[in-house]
Amino acid sequence: MRMLHLGLRVTDPERSLAFYTALGYLEVGRVPETEFGALTMLRLPDDPFVSLELVHDPARPVRGTGSVNHLVVQVEDLDAVIARLAAKGVAAEPPTDPGRGMRIAWLTDPDGHRIELVQWPPGHPAGMTEADFA
Repeated sequence: MRMLHLGLRVTDPERSLAFYTALGYLEVGRVPETEFGALTMLRLPDDPFVSLELVHDPARPVRGTGSVNHLVVQVEDLDAVIARLAAKGVAAEPPTDPGRGMRIAWLTDPDGHRIELVQWPPGHPAGMTEADFA
């Protein structure tokens, strides 16, 4: 088993799509009519698979983000990503170093969902493993 993607409810699909494409996501396709609403499928440039699905139903706008604590996106060069986002009008909080050579920065999408940008130290696997807790 593996997780395929997260369906994230959004209030304004075009505003959210602009935000997530500024972050670096690419639109893969759309499914206009489902029982959940209209779906927009997104993937990151180096990932062959959809990892985020924007879900829009005008009858069910986002009224809070309490059920999703945050999304995490791995980046190669945190400073370059923050500069690219700033050039597109997307503000990120200043980077911090929580230890072990990892660097993180936070930003917030148009509906208030928090996004953690993570830059692993050189030689770290492409994701979090048991070794991160040893």
